[in-house]
Formats: sequence, structure tokens, C-alpha cells
Amino acid sequence: MSSQLNPAQREAVEHGDGPLLVVAGAGSGKTRVLTTRIARLIEVHEVPPQAILAVTFTNKAAGEMRERVGRSLGRDPSGMWIGTFHGIGARLLRMYGTHVGRTPEYTIYDEDDSLAVVKRLMERFRLSVKEFAPKAINGEISSAKNALVEPHEYEALARTPLAKAAAQVYTELEPTLRAANAVSFDDLLTLPVRILREHPEVREHLSRRFRHVLVDEYQDTNRAQYEFVRLIAGGHGNLAVVGDDDQAIYGWRGADIRNILDFERDFPSARVVRLEENYRSTAPILALANDVIVRNEARRGKTLRPTRTGGEPVVLLECADDRDEAEAIAEAVQQWRTSRGALRDCAVLYRTNAQSRAMEEAMRRAAIPYRLVGAVRFYDRREIKDLVAWLRLIANPADDEAFRRAIGAPKRGVGETTLELLALEAREAAIPLLEQARRIDAIGGIRPATRTALLDLVATVDRFRALAADASVDQLLVQLITAIGYDTALRNEGPEGLDRLDNVRELVTSAAEVIIDDGGEVGLRPLDHFLQRATLVTGLDQLGPDADAVTMMTVHTAKGLEYAMVCVTGLEDGLFPLSRAFDDPATLEEERRLLYVAITRAGERLLISWAHQRRRNGELLPCMMSSFLRGLGDEHFEKRATLRLRGSARLASPFSSSGSGRFTSEERYRQPKTPAWSPRAGERVSSFIQDEDASQDAPSFVPGERVSHPKFGSGAIADVSGTGKDAKVTVDFDDETVGRKRLVIAFAGLTRAFD
Repeated sequence: MSSQLNPAQREAVEHGDGPLLVVAGAGSGKTRVLTTRIARLIEVHEVPPQAILAVTFTNKAAGEMRERVGRSLGRDPSGMWIGTFHGIGARLLRMYGTHVGRTPEYTIYDEDDSLAVVKRLMERFRLSVKEFAPKAINGEISSAKNALVEPHEYEALARTPLAKAAAQVYTELEPTLRAANAVSFDDLLTLPVRILREHPEVREHLSRRFRHVLVDEYQDTNRAQYEFVRLIAGGHGNLAVVGDDDQAIYGWRGADIRNILDFERDFPSARVVRLEENYRSTAPILALANDVIVRNEARRGKTLRPTRTGGEPVVLLECADDRDEAEAIAEAVQQWRTSRGALRDCAVLYRTNAQSRAMEEAMRRAAIPYRLVGAVRFYDRREIKDLVAWLRLIANPADDEAFRRAIGAPKRGVGETTLELLALEAREAAIPLLEQARRIDAIGGIRPATRTALLDLVATVDRFRALAADASVDQLLVQLITAIGYDTALRNEGPEGLDRLDNVRELVTSAAEVIIDDGGEVGLRPLDHFLQRATLVTGLDQLGPDADAVTMMTVHTAKGLEYAMVCVTGLEDGLFPLSRAFDDPATLEEERRLLYVAITRAGERLLISWAHQRRRNGELLPCMMSSFLRGLGDEHFEKRATLRLRGSARLASPFSSSGSGRFTSEERYRQPKTPAWSPRAGERVSSFIQDEDASQDAPSFVPGERVSHPKFGSGAIADVSGTGKDAKVTVDFDDETVGRKRLVIAFAGLTRAFD
């Protein structure tokens, strides 16, 4: 049973009674150790399967564990409890729920059910759902429960308006659920802990029943999960946990790295075994991973050693901007497909979902099939479809489907009954819904607030139709978002809303790129160009499950997965690591662990990229290479610069001695003027704009001057307006089919013509 194990794995498997901590590095075979240990307990130590409790984090992992144990034994381990924390908690509540006011027939509320209860309690306390999103309230309570903070403690600690509102709901939530014989998802953890704490006879019975407790992914446990395991295994100490403190990346959702760092505090006699032999990655990849993670202080310490020989050098790719980066990544994936074959063996990783938009479009242009994991396609996301609906309505007031979506984005108190009444009147009059809304005063039985909301929408569409004739789409979007209060509505949704706000920012960037694609033209309705492109993107056929496609996802989603080739993108300060990490050393270390996870997903080929400039809110802003990379030795990388970067006169030569390209001193940057909806509250702005003297070489034009445009040819400047990035020119082109165009100078690519 232990013949195919290395010495460290064998030590962990053959350990008998007593606490055991297995610090399992990435790709070191931890699942084999866990399943082989269970099989050995049954076969060699004659522990009955029903005396073993094995806990993991996903049903898939639990199923695989049971299957592998069965293969090792040659039979099903009947009677063994193996499952997720929540699954085992639910099972215990069926047995002992009467101790917390539940019968065995209790109901588990899903998210929608839980939100419905929260909304009713908010109504009872007269808490406005416009001021406090029920999801945000529920999120606050969920975090408190998983940290085992009781309602009275939470109420005493509440400082912010959101926390104080959540405290009122939290106080009444448990009695309400108990009266309904129901539990929330979080209760599946917290109620069993409460039973174990308050009823020693139950705790002692379970401790005698489960003589051995094993836990996978221990670094991801939160306070409630830690306490659950400690209470059951504390009586006999036969607790074996497997995890990697260097892969603890879920602190933002309550996981506590101290559970694995301080394991010996509760179990002083624990044996600690380190699995450091890596079976996945080549030596260059592991050398980089080791050098990255060694800079963290909150860690036990280990060094991954390769079992594979040879290996390509890690490529560090320097790009001009995010579009250049996306195109370079697409080219690298294409080369992989040409030389190695399967796209399914290749993954593109990024720090935030918003980054997928540029990557998606680059893959489409290169005709490379791709699959998004853990997220919907960019233009299919709710917040993007909401704002595109507004733009569609502005472009085409007869678009009734766009009207129906826009009226609820954000919600403005116009219900389905009113909409159907409006639609009936519109059909009889043979006019669009928007036009019927303009005549709302002629319809009886409409509440004054609803009437006002409809007229406000009409006025907003009218105003932005006038703006659309001249304004660029990104400017239009920025003003629209503020005008309809969409940014405020997203912020009120809590953390999920802030993630959606990142996608909204990326939509503004996408709109700005339409100007670039169209040669800087701002006349002839750039809005129509943008909507056409968005429609074509959303019309892509969905890939089948067996398609050979490159996988694109966030690094968090990639944890536990592995690919032959991995591209890790966006390694810039403010993005990876995120800006807010610089204010908190613990968060900064978690961001570094996240990079370590990204690196160790790669088996054969690893490419890491960063860009000198990245579009944020429609502006092209300068960036600095991530501080996680700047301190590393040159021996780790084969440094490359994209063709576009090498040919750019506006950026310094690639890879200056500072290792950060042109931008070597933060004193050369200042905080940008911040739109009201742009950065998250309390967060540093992720990029900087250059001082005015940094762009003194930008071309300036005067009326009457002859210029040349790469798309429209030669012409004469008729007018100049605006300054800086907003500077525009009106050009009368010689080609009569082109005529007069209004262009954004920064994007137009104009040069002086000396003809």
C-alpha cells in the first residue's frame, strides 16, 4: 500500500494515533496521502470505516476521495462518513437538531429563501432596501456567523450604518428561522458547533464514534469549521489535517490562515510532515514559485523540489498596453496549439473577472476557441446587459425590449402591472413603450411615484440622445451611469456589487476602444458602432463541453487545477496585487500567495505578462510592473517585449535596470481626478496619470494645417477644441466620400502632411 510513496508521504500515511499536520506543497500528491492513510487505517490498524470521519470542501472532492479509498481497499468503505463541512453538519442536525429547536424534517433555505426572510425583517425594522441591499445585509450576517460572532456581540461591535442595520436583522433572524423549522446554509456549520459546545454528552458520543478525523484543504477553514473539527477530535487527538499555508487565498471570505499556522497550539504533540517533492511542474517554474513565496513572513516554510528534469525558462512578457497584452497572449496560445496541439491544456489566468473582456476579444479576433470558468461572458453579465439596454434605447427609442430592461436598471418602483398596462396602451396606439411613457399623464390609475419615474426615464433618454450625436461612447456611459444612479445601486449590493462595478469600468474602457478601432472618429454615431460590436460578441455560439478550447478564469477559480501551459496576466501594482493590499500587510501576503498559486498551476510552460499602460474608465493610464516581480532575480526569466512595444517611441526601452520599464519613481505620478463612481470607497486608485510635462511632445494642430489620417487619407484642419486627452479636431478630408470628420487627437493617429 505504501510502496509507491516517497519517504515524506510514507511517514504521513504510516503515522498511527495522535495529531498529524501534513504541509502539502502544490503538486506534491496530498490526495494520494489522504486516501492511502484512510485505507491503511482500515486495513492495517483495523479501524472500522464507521469510526472514520473525512471532511473536505466540495462534493466532487468527497466523491473522488471515497472512490480512491474504495479502489485501494478493493471494496466500498461502507459506513465511513465522508463529505463537505456543510453536508456533515446537515447530517448531524438531522440527528441532534432538537437541541437547537429543529426537528429532523427541517428545511434548508437557499440564497433566495434567506434573502426573502432578510427582506421581511428589514420591512419590520423599516430599513430601506434602497439604502441597504438585502444581499449586503445577508453578507454581513453570514460573515458574523462563520466567525461565530453571536448577535449580541455583533450589535456591540457594529460601527457603520450597514453593520448597525444588519445587527437589527441578525437579532431576529434565528428566532424567525427556528419558528419556520428552517436553517440557512451558514447554520449548517454554526448550529452543530453550538450543539457540540452546549451539550457535552453529544460531543463525547461523537468523539467516541469517530476515532479518527481527517480534514483536507485545512488552510481554507474558517473559525466555525475549525471549532467543529476541534470539538469532535479534541477528546482523542486523532486528527490528521492536510493543507498548504502558502495556498491560503480565501481570507476575504473568512478563511483563517492561523488555523494551520498555529495547529500545535491546540495539539502540542502533533507530528508535522512536509511534502516538498512536486510531481507537476518543471524546475524553472518551481524556482520562481519558491522565490516568490519565500518573501512572506506568515508561513511555515518549505521548498518545492522538482521530480521532472529539464524545462523551458519562464517568459516574462512586457507589453505596451492591455490590448497589446491580450493580442500577445492570443499569439502565445496559438503557438502552443501549433507546436503542442491541445488548447484544453492551456489556461489564461487573471486577477479580476473584468480583465476577461480584452482577452475574450483578442481570442475572438484570432479565432481561438475559449471557455470562461467561474464567470459568464463579459457581454452576458447582468450589469453589462443593463447598461447596453440603456444605450440601445438611447440609440433606438422604438426598442421595447431595451425599454423593459432599462426601466428596472436600477429599480425605480415600476412593477409588472404598470408595464403591462403601458404595453397595452402602446399596442392600441401603435407606438413604442417609450413614447407611451411620455404620455403617461393620459393613463389613469398610475401612482404619482411611478408616473414620476417613467417621466424621468423619458427625460434621461431624450437628454442622452442629444449627447449621443456628438459625445464619444465612453463619455456618454460615464455620464449615464451617474445620471441613473447605477453606480450607487451596485455599491448597495455589497461586495458582489463592487465586483460588478469593476465590470462597468471595463465597459467604459471597451467603449473608448471603439473610438480607437474607428480611427478616432466621433461623428456619425460611434454609439451605433459600439452596439453592433456588443451584439456580435453576445451572439457567439456556446462551446460544447468537449470542445478543444483554452480556459480563461481568475486565479482564485484556478486553485486545485493544473495545465501544461499557463499565462498569468496583468502583473502590475494596483491590479496584482490590488491597490487595497498595500494598506494591510496580511492582505499583501495573501495576494503574494495568490501569485504562488497561479505559478504552480503550470506544468511545462509559464508566461507572465505586464503592461506599461492599462485602460481604466476609458483612460489609458501608466502602470508599474508588480512589486512581486521587481525584487526577483533575472535568472528566473526569459524577458521578452512585444513587437508593438519595441516599436513604440513613447515608451522607454524594455526592461530597464530597475526591472519596471520606464516608470521608476512614484514621484512622477499623481492621483487622477476621480469620477464620483470610479474607485471603491476606501481604496487607492489602481493606476496613475503622468504629470503634464510627461506629454509635452504630444502633437498640437492649428486650423488650416494639412494632416494625414491612416484610414481617411489627407485633409485640412477646420477646427480644434478641447485640451489634453479630450482634444478634438474637425478635418475636411480630400476624399469626398469621407468628407468632414470630427476626431479625438489622442486616438486618431494624425500626422502632419507636407504636400
